[in-house]
Amino acid sequence: MASTTAVAAAPAAAQDKFVSKWSSRYRGATVEDLDPPAALSLNPSDAISLALLSAFERDYTHLTVVAADTRALLGYISIPHLQSLLDAGKVQPDDPLSTAMTRFQRRGRAYRVITMETPLEDLEAFFRGGVPEGPWAQEFAVITDENRRFVLGVATVQDLEEFVKRRPA
Repeated sequence: MASTTAVAAAPAAAQDKFVSKWSSRYRGATVEDLDPPAALSLNPSDAISLALLSAFERDYTHLTVVAADTRALLGYISIPHLQSLLDAGKVQPDDPLSTAMTRFQRRGRAYRVITMETPLEDLEAFFRGGVPEGPWAQEFAVITDENRRFVLGVATVQDLEEFVKRRPA
């Protein structure tokens, strides 16, 4: 009887695995295979103008924001969103990033740790909100160490798309 239960449970576990049309192209690849650039982290007190200049120099679309004293990850700045806030006059170049940053919700939400060892299937599942072939629910992922102490980089949906384009089916 126990073996029947185990056999019946196996297909359910297999269904939990995220499979998309790109899954066959990953072939064991991890976030490290995307070769993400090192993260550029700023502090909430840094000027918006510094964030814009830093992002444009490196062609980054997202910057992480960390606490100045502990380096704890607090949130991020989306450069396109920041530019729209500037254009609308809602923020000024000399304003601190804290006025425009998006803070991570720490309470009541599960934090998905993305490391350099995270399989690309898991990264895609994160981007799509767990729905294969669904729309992109997230634009980017912050790559940290396993203990979330250090921000190592940022991976974007575009990074994943470029990887798939370069990889034959």
